[in-house]
Amino acid sequence: MFTRTCLLLLALAPFAAAAQSDPTGRWKTIDDETGRAKSIVEIRRLDDGSLSGRVVEILQSDRGPNPTCERCSGANKDKPIQGMTILWGLRPDGENAWSGGTILDPAKGRTYRSKAQLIAPDRLGVSGCVAFICREQVWQRE
Repeated sequence: MFTRTCLLLLALAPFAAAAQSDPTGRWKTIDDETGRAKSIVEIRRLDDGSLSGRVVEILQSDRGPNPTCERCSGANKDKPIQGMTILWGLRPDGENAWSGGTILDPAKGRTYRSKAQLIAPDRLGVSGCVAFICREQVWQRE
């Protein structure tokens, strides 16, 4: 019985590792300037295989508990940030890495080229880039 259990655990180990290297789930965004948690973003995989992230909870805002995207343009102009898709189009780019996406900074109302890398099972580096200059935040799995 003990041997069977050990063999079963060994057989399932690769699946556990694969699950940990998946960026889908809920992530606490950490501001790279203040170090404070700002929101919870839920990342999911779409039918086309790309990743998309939506703000599901605001943890801290200088503009009250229900901030809107005042500086955004287009469809997001003055819309609540909670519920807003802020990350989209990320596609696999190597082991535990994704690129080619777009990220919206609701505080500035601007979009940036985006990439992400799973640093550890519970840490995701998310970058917004303009030309060759990138700024990274490290999000923590909730």
